[in-house]
Amino acid sequence: MSYQTTNPATGETVQSFASWTPAELEAALAQVHGATPGWAATPLAERCALLRRLASQLRAEQESLARLITLEMGKRIEEARAEVEKCALGCDYYAEQAPAFLADEPIETDAGKSLVAYQPLGTVLAVMPWNFPLWQVFRFIAPTLAAGNTGLLKHASNVPQCALAIERLVREAGAPEGVFRSLMIDARDVAGVIADPRVQAVTLTGSEPAGRSVAATAGQHLKKSVLELGGSDAFVVLEDADLQWAVAQAVASRFLNTGQSCIAAKRFIVVEAIADTFVTHFVEAVAALRPGDPSDENTTLAPMARADLRDELHAQVRASIDAGAVAVTGGAPLDGPGAFYAATVLDQVKPGMPAYEQELFGPVAAVIRVADEAEALAVANESRFGLGGSVWTQDSARGERFARQMQCGSAFVNGLVRSDPRLPFGGVKASGYGRELSHHGLREFVNAKTLWVK
Repeated sequence: MSYQTTNPATGETVQSFASWTPAELEAALAQVHGATPGWAATPLAERCALLRRLASQLRAEQESLARLITLEMGKRIEEARAEVEKCALGCDYYAEQAPAFLADEPIETDAGKSLVAYQPLGTVLAVMPWNFPLWQVFRFIAPTLAAGNTGLLKHASNVPQCALAIERLVREAGAPEGVFRSLMIDARDVAGVIADPRVQAVTLTGSEPAGRSVAATAGQHLKKSVLELGGSDAFVVLEDADLQWAVAQAVASRFLNTGQSCIAAKRFIVVEAIADTFVTHFVEAVAALRPGDPSDENTTLAPMARADLRDELHAQVRASIDAGAVAVTGGAPLDGPGAFYAATVLDQVKPGMPAYEQELFGPVAAVIRVADEAEALAVANESRFGLGGSVWTQDSARGERFARQMQCGSAFVNGLVRSDPRLPFGGVKASGYGRELSHHGLREFVNAKTLWVK
């Protein structure tokens, strides 16, 4: 398998990279292994200074990095710039907070002195997706390097230039050779890297099948793993919601990144009393989205990342319509070059339909009508996924009660689900386990060592 940059807006293959040979992989693993003890021994202040320089580099190169994201996976240029800035914010956050997160934690016992010390594990492998090709990686890099671990990246095969750019940025920020490497390897080589005794842990953001494979290999070799998998987030609209606000945020959540986000709202669970009004205004706003070149500032709907992903989405839409769902707008690929799919709203979505049961990873919203709040909660929670969810009501206390009962890793009241370096991020059920970001994410890959001194 080769790594390819293919412009999603045109279908043109821009550049190809050959996958590494076994000898090239071995050389990289040896280099990172050699760098690991020195990086763990580097004073924390110096590791944090590296993150600050990395944040500065990201901001200095924001425009070129944003255009690289847009070229490789089709993100709208405005969103791509925001992604680069978020990476810089993540580096700033851990540069500032890591000393507190890694400080010894004294514990009163019968010893003269007892405490918990947070120490690096060693080398951590990250298997990362294409949909946020910089942010997904930097939310791994910042806490990993701050903690004194070294990092390996197996990035998605359609964003090779982003992978190489990340390695360059870390190196140019002053990281010693081997502290972070991007591995240009095939997916079939990942299991061997996880099994390698020079690798101590693995984190993956990706599909459920990929998560099962990585978890099985990590378990076989007794390696720590963190998985952030798919999601089919519920967007619950109660009868007392501010509909104007809810509709605006529904469009933002579902169609950000052309709907290709694990934490995008996908199931719009609406109480029947206000469902017709919600759908009418939602469809009006969705139909106004303007497809086009993602590098054009006026485009409001970008292409999907790959044609095969668009075709898989369309098969899910067609099967849902055949089972009784109603496409009130969209419902088909757009004519012309590129992996474009019409912004789509499916109404009358019922159990048994792909739009009800599966994750729709693209610009398609599924509207599920329910009788009342109790049914809304039941429908939200019966999903096999549990990444995020939101509830919309003008009674914030009611919203909080509802959110506390949602079976997911992140529940938002009157706000769209998003990741924030200050808050832990991750899922339950088929959406994975473990947490990224905040002190919880940093401490996933450290040894919480007990020290007891008489």
